[in-house]
Amino acid sequence: MQAVKKHQCPEAMLFDLDGTLFQTETLLLPAYDAAFDEMRAEGSYTGDTPPAERILGSLGMLLEHIWARVLPEASSEVRQRADELLLKHQTLLLEQGLGTLYPGVRETLEELHRRGVKLFVASNGLEMYVREVIGKLGLGPLFTDLYSAGEYATRSKVDLVRLLLDKHGVAAAWMVGDRSSDVEAGVKNGLPVVGCKYAEFGKPGELDGSTMIITSFPEILDWVE
Repeated sequence: MQAVKKHQCPEAMLFDLDGTLFQTETLLLPAYDAAFDEMRAEGSYTGDTPPAERILGSLGMLLEHIWARVLPEASSEVRQRADELLLKHQTLLLEQGLGTLYPGVRETLEELHRRGVKLFVASNGLEMYVREVIGKLGLGPLFTDLYSAGEYATRSKVDLVRLLLDKHGVAAAWMVGDRSSDVEAGVKNGLPVVGCKYAEFGKPGELDGSTMIITSFPEILDWVE
């Protein structure tokens, strides 16, 4: 078992969304199937639905890289349409009450907020998706701000995190996430990294370089003085 060395409570914590706070597959997979069903119905796509493992394994990437992996032979128009319909069906399913946080996320965020920690989302997703998920799940009041690559057109999470830190004048923060892009974003911005090892979307070694590893979200409190 990993020894826990307490760290001083930071001014802020920056959270990835998918695979960190949000059990993405609970919303993504039904929306993914619905999007390809609609594409076939309208004639914009005629093949089988690509394996779900392709999109699950791409979480954390920028959208253009996700669709290049999911639909490697498709045109940019087909990829764009798939992206539009996926967001459409995710929004519809959120309205219907689908989508689940990981166990203990809400309670842990509430405790961090109570302690005065500024909470942010830093995601490579679309602005509307990030805001819809946080809003529909009732987490909005806990967060100081939500940052997404879709809103700020950043080319990497390193750039997104740097922008966030600069805009809010944050001097001491932790980066919390489940993918190598989160580790890189933290390390290259001089932040301690909490690697989340419970989503199972990542590859072996995905969290190498993390300062701390947690296997359930509430464990983050164990590391704070």
